[in-house]
Amino acid sequence: MHNPQFICNYRAAGKNYTLTGKTSELLDADYVVDNDKIKLTLKPKTLIELLDAKFIFDHDFKEGDKFFANGYQSWSTSREYTENDKQPGIIPVARTNSLKKLAGISADVWFVDDETKTGVFHSHCYTYVKNNEKYMFLGSLSEKQGYTVFRGDFNSNIIEISKDVEGVIISTDYPLYDIAVLSGSENDVFDEYFKLMGVKKPKLSHLSGYTSWYNYFQNINASIILRDLDAMDKVRENANIFQIDDGYETFVGDWLDPNPGKFPDGMKFIADKIHDKGYMAGIWLAPFNVQIKSRTYREHPDWVIKDSKGKPVLGCAGWGGAYTLDIYNDEARAYIKNFFNVILNDWGYDMVKLDFLYSQCQIPRNGKSRGTIMCEAMEFLRECCGDKIILGCGVPLGAAFGYVDACRISCDVDLKYTGKYYNKLKLNNEIPSAQMAINNSIFRRQLNKRVFLNDPDVFFFRYSNLKFSIEQKILLGLINNICGDVLFVSDNMEEYTDADFEAVRKIFGDSMYTVIDANYIENNKKLLLKLKNKDGKIRMLWFNIANGYGNQTYVSGIFAKR
Repeated sequence: MHNPQFICNYRAAGKNYTLTGKTSELLDADYVVDNDKIKLTLKPKTLIELLDAKFIFDHDFKEGDKFFANGYQSWSTSREYTENDKQPGIIPVARTNSLKKLAGISADVWFVDDETKTGVFHSHCYTYVKNNEKYMFLGSLSEKQGYTVFRGDFNSNIIEISKDVEGVIISTDYPLYDIAVLSGSENDVFDEYFKLMGVKKPKLSHLSGYTSWYNYFQNINASIILRDLDAMDKVRENANIFQIDDGYETFVGDWLDPNPGKFPDGMKFIADKIHDKGYMAGIWLAPFNVQIKSRTYREHPDWVIKDSKGKPVLGCAGWGGAYTLDIYNDEARAYIKNFFNVILNDWGYDMVKLDFLYSQCQIPRNGKSRGTIMCEAMEFLRECCGDKIILGCGVPLGAAFGYVDACRISCDVDLKYTGKYYNKLKLNNEIPSAQMAINNSIFRRQLNKRVFLNDPDVFFFRYSNLKFSIEQKILLGLINNICGDVLFVSDNMEEYTDADFEAVRKIFGDSMYTVIDANYIENNKKLLLKLKNKDGKIRMLWFNIANGYGNQTYVSGIFAKR
């Protein structure tokens, strides 16, 4: 990377200006670019509104280079690309006014354009250019001033680093860029990145157990939960957590109102039963969201985020629609603190899975960027939870670094390996499917145990309410075991055979392999992983990403005798 050019567009007193380089009429930039860092501070001479900002560098892409594109948030597609690839976007109609609001709820469509050319890719928060075992790594050390987007253009030999500064208003010095530039092996660059960030390694080493979502979704009750809790007895020595997912509450947002028809004895009763079995008790929340039908929204419509016209902003399309509590509203903030206190301290839950977190930063406001808002939201959640375990989900990863103990790094799986029909519609890059969950788990594997425990979402071995072959079940479980340390099933284990219990115990255990390298082959149809076991022996895992068939049964040793 060489020949840096900095460009920033801004507005002051109703007039637009451009800063190119280090000085302009009303705004200066003080920056340093060298072999290991890129740092820049903006110095306004009056009150200004930032419109956009980017660095452009010449970079000599070489034959064999691969560019890693990290998706916007937990669920977003993330993988390596070659100069002959095209980064998938969404269908053009999803960017029209009629669908853009829906497509943009969980995605980056409001501030990042799709790449339309082969050989051009973008990545959020961090990226690398890999050639064999050599990495050139670029990573934002803080997203607090705005989201960082890296763009690699193999055609023009350019790397661009832009900041999402929409909505930012400044009058004093504003440190905009703090980018680490690293080179070395995979382990070298990722170890150094989080060391420079000052993030401690996670306090947990492993979570394995159960979550209720993927068998029943919201249709849970105390009888189902206690039955599935008892059914886990045969894997008790290999599991340490049991998590209740969505469906216990009357409405999303009314967290302290468990549905009396489903859970007549309340949620403390369930936590106590889980503890009696020797597991940690986990519970799901969407802490920023309030269902339109909820009591909380009916009684406090002033607590939610509103757009410039004063209309509530849809934060989630699920549950018939949900709005988002504004963390800058003091009463909403107190409400959030209170339900966490009750759930964690009075009810006694050890872990909270916090979902749909991106909804807090969907629109910039209060003179702050989306990135600033998301980082401050994560700081607030950690303050609410104290030293309890946080499993983040649906969150831009850079904002989660240092604040969560575990984090989803893939989209949701589905009850069918290929996902539902609407996956093909490409309304966004966050739609559930085991295929993309497996892809993301592989290409975000480096985060595991460095900054949090990777949650690759669940795996399955049950026989009902599921459309997975044996081979697909084994593949999903194997990838989860290799690339993550949050290992959940979502099964009623009463359906299991002895061989199924044996398989789950193995997947719940320590990682069978370390990934040395991973590459798409045969025109992106197959993934080929170079693995190393604890004895240092090398084994190759390959599979067709479209159907999940490969040599995983042999590599894993699961059901090998069937």
